[in-house]
Amino acid sequence: MKKITIAIDGPAAAGKSTVAKKVAQALGFTYIDTGAMYRAFTYCVMKKGLDPKDEAASISLIPEVDIELLSDGRVICCGEDVTKVIREPHISANVSYIASYKDIRLALVELQRKMAKRRSVVMDGRDIGTYVLPDANVKIFQIADVPTRAVRRYEENIAKGIACTLAEVEEDVRRRDYIDSHRDFAPLKPASDSVLLDTSFLSIEEATEAVLDIIKRKIGEA
Repeated sequence: MKKITIAIDGPAAAGKSTVAKKVAQALGFTYIDTGAMYRAFTYCVMKKGLDPKDEAASISLIPEVDIELLSDGRVICCGEDVTKVIREPHISANVSYIASYKDIRLALVELQRKMAKRRSVVMDGRDIGTYVLPDANVKIFQIADVPTRAVRRYEENIAKGIACTLAEVEEDVRRRDYIDSHRDFAPLKPASDSVLLDTSFLSIEEATEAVLDIIKRKIGEA
């Protein structure tokens, strides 16, 4: 079977990870959550007592940070299962700083590209279609308005027992949007050949079906 790569990009809390995971399951592809990799790196930086806003200190950890994405969805960082802790608000509040550092992005992108070479994948993030996998068979840029994204992330946090307020989450979403879209290296933006999908008024199931329809159409055109 021909190896196929699906790139799903978009801003924070647009539902990319949930949709990408369901799409991968439906197609029998491997799901690669690049955001989890940056979150894991952020966790390592903070666990060391370093400031994620300090670029030099953060990139100094590159040689010692080892990140694995397991097939069951777990995220392992330096031998520790960090699947749950990387979703905590203090990680969310700092991950965009870590993701803006060129040296860290280059290190993690190398890992991501190696994963995509081995099998058919669905990979989601901020710059998959524009930088990580510029030759992806299908590129989708998934968006939703800020209030909708804030409510989604707030409900996710509450369901996971993470204490927060809706106002705090919305402020975090807006701040991450700004940092992600204004960073110098590989900023958040749609690839010229990506399909824009607004999920503001779509359920997860509807968004998943919409993505599968786009993939079916695009692969059929190839």
